[in-house]
Amino acid sequence: MKVRLHVWRQPSSNAPGKMVQYDAPNISPAMSFLEMLDLVNEGLVEKGEEPIAFDHDCREGICGTCSLMINGVAHGPSEATTTCQLHMRSFRDGEDIYIEPWRAQAFPVLRDLVTDRSSFDRIMQAGGFVSVNTGGVPDANAIPISKVDADSAMDAAACIGCGACVAACKNASAMLFVSAKVSHLALLPQGQVEGSMRAKAMVAQMDQEGFGACTNTKECEAVCPKEISVSSIARLNREFLKASVESR
Repeated sequence: MKVRLHVWRQPSSNAPGKMVQYDAPNISPAMSFLEMLDLVNEGLVEKGEEPIAFDHDCREGICGTCSLMINGVAHGPSEATTTCQLHMRSFRDGEDIYIEPWRAQAFPVLRDLVTDRSSFDRIMQAGGFVSVNTGGVPDANAIPISKVDADSAMDAAACIGCGACVAACKNASAMLFVSAKVSHLALLPQGQVEGSMRAKAMVAQMDQEGFGACTNTKECEAVCPKEISVSSIARLNREFLKASVESR
């Protein structure tokens, strides 16, 4: 198959960017989206041109690095799929594909399709630590956690911090990410000790980084590759309200 790419090219964070067109012939439908970009880059290098810069690491849908806006959708057209797991069979032969970086004030473009998402790291750091005693691991059935809470905590902990929720939100809100990180600890006894501090500190850091507010349009849930539920946002709001009342 053959596709025509329209790729955002920007040499640096201080330089202006523009969309550049590339033809990608002889693409196998079995290729992943990143493998297709690898092939395009090989052709550019052979011509002596600068390859397209994009982020990737595990290519297994685990690390959250492959952050691309494809045809206006974070991670592309397939649901619950990261860009590295997206295959070219999801596109039509001869289709025009538009590829852009995440668009958010808190995710400045570094080069081409690469953005600086260290704001997420700072939010995580603001959450602090968890006070637990180290030592031998107890039997699973000896930990006083209900299955419902354990399952909900695991669902929230599945967040890989890719930033798709921010890129898809019209307000560039990070509420789904922050709520997932707060929720998976708020549901467990290990996270209760610093619970109040964690919710307030992470929300304060989120605001400081320049992320927008949540207006419940659920675009974040729709594009999340790990299908994190917006119910986590409701839990974050409860945790934040409780922490605010307790601090008074």
